[in-house]
This record gives sequence, C-alpha cells and structure tokens, in this order.
Amino acid sequence: MTEALGNLILGAVQGVTEFLPVSSSGHLAVARFLFGVADPSLSFDILLHCATLPAVLIFFRHDIMSLVLQLGTRGSEGRLYAWAVIAATVVTALVAMPLRHFVEAASSSPLAVGVGFVVTSILLCVAPLFSREHVVNPLSLKIALLIGLAQGLAVFPGVSRSGTTISVALLIGLSAAEAFRFSFLLSVPAILGAMLLEAVKMHQTFVMPDGGLAAMAAAFVLGLLSLSILRRLVLSGRWAYFSIYCFCVGVALAAAYIARAL
Repeated sequence: MTEALGNLILGAVQGVTEFLPVSSSGHLAVARFLFGVADPSLSFDILLHCATLPAVLIFFRHDIMSLVLQLGTRGSEGRLYAWAVIAATVVTALVAMPLRHFVEAASSSPLAVGVGFVVTSILLCVAPLFSREHVVNPLSLKIALLIGLAQGLAVFPGVSRSGTTISVALLIGLSAAEAFRFSFLLSVPAILGAMLLEAVKMHQTFVMPDGGLAAMAAAFVLGLLSLSILRRLVLSGRWAYFSIYCFCVGVALAAAYIARAL
C-alpha cells in the first residue's frame, strides 16, 4: 500500500469516526492491526485535527456565535457555557494526562482495544434506557465537571469520546439536544489541546505527507456528514445500531487476540 493511499484511508477513518460514537482511536488501531496501516506521523495527526476542528466550528457556527455574543452579559447562557467548557476541560486534562502512558500501551493491544469497544457499547445501550428525560436538568458547573471527568476517562482506545460524554450527559439529566451540543462544543478545546501536544512533541520541520491534502479533505467532508447523522440519531434516540456495532467489533478483536494466544 502506498503512503498516499494509506493516509487517505486514515483521513477517511478519522472523518467518519472522530464524531460518531464508535471511537476514532479504536478504529485507527483496527486499521493498523488488520491492514498494516502504519501509525500516522505527528505532522499527519496535526493535519487531521486541522481538518476535523473546522468541521465542528462550521457545524455549530450559529450556536458558537450566539454564545459568544452573550459573554458580556452576566448570568447569560453564553457566560455559563464558557465557564462550563473551561471547568470540564480542566478536569479532562487532570484525568487524561496521567493516563497517557497507559493509553499508549493499550493502543498496541487488540484485547485492550476490544474491551474499550465493549465499554462504549454498554454506555450507548444503557444511556437511552436510563436517561432522565422526564427530569431534564439545565447545564450547570457540577454537570459540566462530571462530563469533563467522563471525557478524561474516554482517552482509552476503543472508548468513544462523543459516545461517553453524550451518554453521561443523558444519564445525569441533560436533554438529548443539550447533551449533543455540549459534548461537541467541549470537543473544541480537546482537539486544540491534542494539536498543541502533538506540535510540542515534533522535533522536526513540518513536512506535508504524501496524500495529506486529500486526507484532510476526506476528514473534513466526512466529519461534517457524521455530525449531521449523529445529531439526528441522538435527538431521535435511535443510536442502538452503534452499540451493536461496537459490541461486535470489540468481541471480534478479543476473540482474535485469544485465538492468536492459543
């Protein structure tokens, strides 16, 4: 497989799985296990994040603009959202940073990735069944902190960030629309943080990888499409298909690992 084709595949995988509740890190690990796709370079990671971040900003442009215009008003939704995102992001960083070495080790284990997919499957199955839609709570700093904690624990490969944060938000009483919106507005600093960490780790001059622009285009377009699909499914409560899919992938990975060990 040529480098350009491999990068295009990774860009497409990133675009589809970055936002759908199926774990982009888990699918990149699967691509590596099954197809021999090499680990992307740090420069390529940054490129993909440069493609998926604009997808979020464009998709939520009206929400973001409305919230920004309210920042100067005391007690406004915009100011509450700003503090909620900041608080949740701090908790995410405090939880996720100490786990990074464990996460790197887990990424190379099909069994660990498979367990992550099963965890995602359980969350996606349980959340619609036990969500407190009949007792809808408004977003608060306490709720934001809990969602930030969930996002920090979702750094393990196979565990979906969007699936985890939306599921936890539903379980603690946010409406489906609010859970979807806050989860992805919270992803903006998470993506920016990942880009910063990758940039800091780079020790060489940035070089455009072969097929880099095509991979970025695929990640951007498929990212926008994925956000649109997920919003409809979350609002309608019909995302059981993702739970089934993640369970099947997780079991298959675990079975493959056990079969190799025998």
